[in-house]
Amino acid sequence: PGGTAGPAFVEADRRGAAAFAEAARRGGQRVVYLGALGREDNPSAHLRSRQEVGRILRDGADTVELKAAIVIGRGSASFEIMRQLVDRLAVMVCPRWVTTRCQPIALPDVIRYLIGVLEAPEAAGTIYDVGGPEIVRYVDMLKVVARVQNRRWLPVVTLPLLTPQLSSMWLALVTDVDIPTARNLVDSMTNEVIVRDDAIRKLVPGEPMGYEDAVRLALADRRAANAVE
Repeated sequence: PGGTAGPAFVEADRRGAAAFAEAARRGGQRVVYLGALGREDNPSAHLRSRQEVGRILRDGADTVELKAAIVIGRGSASFEIMRQLVDRLAVMVCPRWVTTRCQPIALPDVIRYLIGVLEAPEAAGTIYDVGGPEIVRYVDMLKVVARVQNRRWLPVVTLPLLTPQLSSMWLALVTDVDIPTARNLVDSMTNEVIVRDDAIRKLVPGEPMGYEDAVRLALADRRAANAVE
């Protein structure tokens, strides 16, 4: 359960997490929760809500939490926004948050980690940071998507005066997301989200996929899905 915006969503998250934890505890089942990387004082209400959900689940049941930054894969909201931006804009006019660094992770690696902690006894009650092998700026992530998707160089102009609200309206105008969702994403992107502890790689061995390879796979999956439809 991850909230999107506003007090009603936050409260719904709390109730849903508490009910889910109680059901898991009664059934003797482990909960594996995919949360979000980020500081506890992150300005994003969405991220704070996801962190609170993790705490509620851990308090009520045997829970393992994986904290990730942007997931690169078909269906990921953040990745779909990047794809739409580079597809629809010849020149990218961006707010200053595009220079923020993050540590994206490929969808197959997320799935591999989720499965890997499911029955590991030593993972009980543990929080793991998960990420790919590279730390990159959002602007460089966009440029890679443009090169892989459209085989072109992406001109980027940064406007430092764009406020979070204006940035949200800009995202909602250019992409398919609504303004509240866009605001949550903008708030999330104003602070670095980087793996601080790579203990998950000792528990679940294997080299994570690089960012460009993850982009290529996500776009190939999307083309395959569209061909079937």
